[in-house]
Amino acid sequence: MSSDMLDRGLVMEAVHVTEAAAIAAWALAGRGDEKAADQAAVDAMRTALNELSIDGVIVIGEGERDEAPMLYIGEKVGKGGPRIDIALDPLEGTTLTAKAMANALAVMAWAPAGTMLNAPDTYMDKIACGPGLPAGVIDLDASAADNARAIARAKGVDVREITVCVLDRPRHAEIIVSLREVGARVHLITDGDVAGVINTTDPSTGIDLYVGQGGAPEGVLACAALKCVGGQFQGRLVFRNADERARAARLGITELDKKYDLHEMVRADAIFAATGVTNGALLDGVKFAGGSVSTDSLVMNSSTRTVRQVRMTRAL
Repeated sequence: MSSDMLDRGLVMEAVHVTEAAAIAAWALAGRGDEKAADQAAVDAMRTALNELSIDGVIVIGEGERDEAPMLYIGEKVGKGGPRIDIALDPLEGTTLTAKAMANALAVMAWAPAGTMLNAPDTYMDKIACGPGLPAGVIDLDASAADNARAIARAKGVDVREITVCVLDRPRHAEIIVSLREVGARVHLITDGDVAGVINTTDPSTGIDLYVGQGGAPEGVLACAALKCVGGQFQGRLVFRNADERARAARLGITELDKKYDLHEMVRADAIFAATGVTNGALLDGVKFAGGSVSTDSLVMNSSTRTVRQVRMTRAL
């Protein structure tokens, strides 16, 4: 697929897909039913994808075929056209949506066929920063505190001016303590580490660095966004048992301890789209008012290094 196709043919189509998922999920916001909200987003996203003139394969989806009735890994979508890999999370932040909390998103990325890492549904150690920093400024094998210091040096500021986003989990207790000991500010999030990584791409969020362990599939989605703006990412798969190692083997992953960088996880130009379900740091949530629905989306294109904010309002 050419960069011209990425530039013009599919960019806005990606937004239409995430808009559909976000609107469907928002209808169940605050109703306490995570599964229903997720299913509504899945159904809407699948319908929208199947209306497009693409030959798409889900490489990051809702799980393997026997675990997910729709949008499973390997599922084909679209009416025929350019061959593309698709990574998606129809509702990133199911708990956030069920509780009507901030930062729930519908997210999707696509790239030419065969160029996205088929990441298994396991954990991944991750570190990410946004654009404008020297190559190699972050290192997954260094401590979180040392990475915060490195970001501070690169920006020419004291480490006390650096804010690090971390998923609020017991497994991150030592990371959080070490960051605070060196004076960095820690921004804790309860869910949604795709949003956490994406926040590093926009200075207005105040997030300089993301670090911690989260889902591997979400890592691929985040890499697509970072690739579009020139950010940096490193990740390493984390396996808790033999079943997870076997799952990786089925997807063709043989180097279980490999440290991946951004361009190994997304190996060609990519498009990334996200639509807010609930209000967040980057995007407003879905709003229904006066017989119309409004959405707030981001669409990023790595071939042109463009980021567009798309606000849509249409009558119901």
